[in-house]
Amino acid sequence: MMEQARRARAYWTIGRGHGEIREETVLPPGRDQVRVEARYSGVSRGTELLVHQGRVPVSEYERMRAPLQGGSFPWPVKYGYCSVGKVAAGDPAWLGRDVFCLHPHQTEYVVGTSQVVALPRGLLPEHAVLAANMETAVNAIWDADLKAGDRVSVVGAGVVGCLVAFLSGRLPGTETELIDIDASKGQIAGALGVDFASPERARRDADVVIHASGAPLGLQTALGLAGVESTVLELSWYGREPVSLALGEGFHALRLCLRSSQVGKLPAQQRARWTHRRRLELALRLLCDERLHALIDSSAPFEELPEVMSGLVSGARKALCHRVEYAAS
Repeated sequence: MMEQARRARAYWTIGRGHGEIREETVLPPGRDQVRVEARYSGVSRGTELLVHQGRVPVSEYERMRAPLQGGSFPWPVKYGYCSVGKVAAGDPAWLGRDVFCLHPHQTEYVVGTSQVVALPRGLLPEHAVLAANMETAVNAIWDADLKAGDRVSVVGAGVVGCLVAFLSGRLPGTETELIDIDASKGQIAGALGVDFASPERARRDADVVIHASGAPLGLQTALGLAGVESTVLELSWYGREPVSLALGEGFHALRLCLRSSQVGKLPAQQRARWTHRRRLELALRLLCDERLHALIDSSAPFEELPEVMSGLVSGARKALCHRVEYAAS
C-alpha cells in the first residue's frame, strides 16, 4: 500500500532571537527517496545562533543556505544541518537503517537517498550529531596542511576547536595545545589527549595556529602565537560583526599567512579525489571514539527547542553541543 502524506513538526526562526515549532506536510517518498524519522539533531553553536539572531550579511544570503533549508534569510527560516534518524519508508535498500542527514530540526522528512549517509558500525545515533562539526574539523586539518611533528595551537575550545585539536593530536609527533579563556576546558583537553593552556600561558612560536573561538580577540591571540612564516587558519565566522586586528605588531615582520577555511568547499588539493559525501563518511567514522562523547553536554526534547535556542543565545543555557531528542528516539 502506498504511503499517504504525513504531518511533521519543524523548528523555524521567525524573528531576531525568536523561534517556533510549525506543522508541515511530508509527502510520500518517491523513486530513490526515503522518509526519515528523526531521533536526534544537534545545534550548531556558531552559525546556527548567528542565524537565530539575524546576523547573516545580505551578501551571504545565498552562500550561507543550508543544504535542505526552508524559507529565506533573515526569516522565517528553517535552518540546521545535524539530523540523525531511522529510515522508515521508501527505498527498500535503506529501510531500518540509522542515517545522518544535513537537515534542519524536524520530526520526519523525505529526502533523496543521495542525501543520507548510513552510520558506520560502532557509532551510536546519539553521538552522530557531531558529524557536521567533525566534517568542518577534517576540512580544517586539510586546509592547515599539518605535518608530522608540527607544533599546533588551537585557539577556542568549542566543539569545532576540540575536534580539530583531537585530530591534530593523532598525527605522528605533533605537539597540540588547546587554548581557551575558560580554565574548565582543561578537563576536556585532557580527555582528548592534548595539552591545554590559557591565552596568557600558551606556547609561542607555533608552526600552525588554528582559530575557532568565534571572537575577534581570539584571532588576535592566534596571531600572537604564530612563529616565523607560519599559517594562522581562521575557522570562525562572524556574520555582520566587524573584526579589528592589530596588524602593526609582528604580522609583517614574521611574514605570517592568515587564511580562511570554510566547509562548503573542499580544499583544492583534495578536489580531484574527494567528494562531500566521502568527507562526511570519513567524519562519521572518526566519531567512533568514546572520548568525543563528552562534547555533547546538554540535551532536551524537541518541543523545548524554542526556549533552548533563546537560552543559548542569551547565555542562560551553557553547552558545548546541545542535542535535541525526538519522541521516536
